[in-house]
Amino acid sequence: MKIFENLFKKGKQKKELGSSKENDRALLIFDNTSEVIRAENILKEKGYEIRVVGPPAHIRKGCDLAIEIPIVHAMGILNILESKGLPPLEWLPCDEGQLKPVDLFHVKDFGNFLMVRAANMKITVHKPSQIIVNISGGGCPDVPYLAAMLVGKRIYEAKEPRKIGHTLCGYALQLAYDKIKELCSQS
Repeated sequence: MKIFENLFKKGKQKKELGSSKENDRALLIFDNTSEVIRAENILKEKGYEIRVVGPPAHIRKGCDLAIEIPIVHAMGILNILESKGLPPLEWLPCDEGQLKPVDLFHVKDFGNFLMVRAANMKITVHKPSQIIVNISGGGCPDVPYLAAMLVGKRIYEAKEPRKIGHTLCGYALQLAYDKIKELCSQS
């Protein structure tokens, strides 16, 4: 298979380059968001430390999300995805600065309010009370419903967006929700 031939060649090149934090990662490029979400669930269930990222614009192939993986586990990860009928379109080591993934998260602290944006969705929390005060962004049909279900609830009492949303916007909101929960627990 071509993807494994590329993996072998790129793996050899990596050994010759030496190791750095950036060289220890690779990107899996998929055709669509559903495949990224499915692959993320499969790999996390198998215990891999991965993260969903935005691929650099020049390598996007239809999906605005990619999966960043530890390069040392690339062969095992590719085998698992292949066995599940979910091979990525492409596998790219992050051995050059131009392949650096785009961070999906942007955090803005407004004093009493904390906002996290993940991809195109934003969630804002009143820090002292930890009440969700705003959900915005996206263009998916379930965004108003997600906002109605979450705004006014404490961050730890609200239903998770993934349990009530069914679109890319719901997925992005889940990422923002998880990040803001993490940040609120640290303060």
